[in-house]
Amino acid sequence: MDANGWNAAFGELARATMSSPELERYYSVPMTKPRAQLILKQLSLYVRHRRDCWAYVSGNCPVLAVKQKILAHEYEEMIRDAHSEHGHLDLIIRQGKPIGLTAEDILQSKPIPTTAATLYAWGWMCKKKSWLEGLAAMSMTEWNQDDRLLADLGGGHSARMGNLWVKYLGITWDDLPNWKAHREADKGHVDMFLPVWEEFGSGENREMILQAAKESEELYRLYQKGLAGAMQALPD
Repeated sequence: MDANGWNAAFGELARATMSSPELERYYSVPMTKPRAQLILKQLSLYVRHRRDCWAYVSGNCPVLAVKQKILAHEYEEMIRDAHSEHGHLDLIIRQGKPIGLTAEDILQSKPIPTTAATLYAWGWMCKKKSWLEGLAAMSMTEWNQDDRLLADLGGGHSARMGNLWVKYLGITWDDLPNWKAHREADKGHVDMFLPVWEEFGSGENREMILQAAKESEELYRLYQKGLAGAMQALPD
């Protein structure tokens, strides 16, 4: 399968996720400051955990050129890129300020049960499965951010969630550096690994990669389902 074929396959999975009942429920919950705080705290755990997951994938991968792509990806996430001089966790901390969160609040966040369960599962996939499966699990969720693919559904996750924060919280997109950055950054991250799938995704690897991507999307739905339930348990 060539790059266009992989683009279509991953795109189909992302569109199914972003139009799923779990995600529709998540985006239907009216936003309040306590709910926004919950989302951002759980997101900080998600983002930090992914640094471990990408490291597991790199450690399992024997292909130097792919390791270089992973390290380039992680340099942008952890060190600096066009959106931050201090890595993407800095974007979350900055986004917390308008909703009343300090850096310490974010760094000391505790997971709700579904966050803990899904992070454990992603970690296991990336550490114990093959590097191709781990890479598929990590890369797949970035497709859920791609406005190019998801425009007719309201955009990717950052676009849809950012618009909800603007609508309900009386803030602007300038107050949302994390959502704003990931509307752009993850487009590049999606494209970055298409040559890898084209080169290594033939034969039995094809179904293995797609199955790992599908399982990762199921975890993503569960993560967001848990957040929706926790948000609805908070007072309006």
